[in-house]
Amino acid sequence: MMQLQVLLVAGTHGNEINGIFLFDQWEKLSNLINTHGIKTYSVIGNPEAKKAGKRYIHQDLNRSFKEDSFLSINSSDFEGSRASELVNLYGEVGEKPCLIALDFHTTTSSMGSCLVVYGRRDADLALASLIQNQLGLPIYLHESDQKQTGFLVESWPCGLVIEIGPIGQGLLNSRIISQTKLILETFMEQINQVKNLTFYFPEKLIIHRHIKSIDFPRDEQGNIDGYVHTQRQSKDWQELKKYDELFFKLNGEIIRFEEDEPYVPVFINEAAYMEKNIAMSLTKRELWDFKKEWKQSLIDLVNQK
Repeated sequence: MMQLQVLLVAGTHGNEINGIFLFDQWEKLSNLINTHGIKTYSVIGNPEAKKAGKRYIHQDLNRSFKEDSFLSINSSDFEGSRASELVNLYGEVGEKPCLIALDFHTTTSSMGSCLVVYGRRDADLALASLIQNQLGLPIYLHESDQKQTGFLVESWPCGLVIEIGPIGQGLLNSRIISQTKLILETFMEQINQVKNLTFYFPEKLIIHRHIKSIDFPRDEQGNIDGYVHTQRQSKDWQELKKYDELFFKLNGEIIRFEEDEPYVPVFINEAAYMEKNIAMSLTKRELWDFKKEWKQSLIDLVNQK
């Protein structure tokens, strides 16, 4: 039977340092994290950006994993080169092949702890279901957004992003570090249970399905001329109703939510998304039935021969 190996990534964005700190301490204290005997590789996603105290050097590493545009490892674009390097080292057919990738992030938004799933891969949904069942974490299903592609975990057969916040960029916080450790250990415990066929999958899972992202108000020159309304700030995961306040402009104008459907905002006023012209993303909260094919996909993946 092929040995299951799991890739653990922190610092995909160089100024998100809590996961990096945990990994550094784990290297010094080998028994800090219980991996249940499963082989793991813990790596800093973007070490150059970490050294520089920046999100990235040339481009967002977490938008650089595009199969048709991987750059040579000798490329002058560091993130393109790093994406290729990580896949060559730890990809499914890499030098140290991993089948599951967990990518640990932090956010300046009041998201608490949550999971991000890209698309509807069966194994991803099964693994996310196990974690939601254990820890109650919201699941944000990111799909149907052609402007946002090339995410790291999509280059592995199974992969999830863990987002924890709120925390300022470049800051360490005991709560964030503790939650990162708890979530990581829960993942390893659940993966081990799938390996040993002692798992329990829930009958339902709660999904927040991405609908669209919205920008800040802008003037005729394209400059931001309004900010997130005080009634909306730090209200991630709280349902919007028609005419709820979204943005405020200093001329007194209030921009309101005009949709008839009650969407749920996430990543409200995320600092790193200003450059992407995103003030928040809107999701639809849905209750999904757990599908047996998700379960079988994860079992087959973890127990590959």
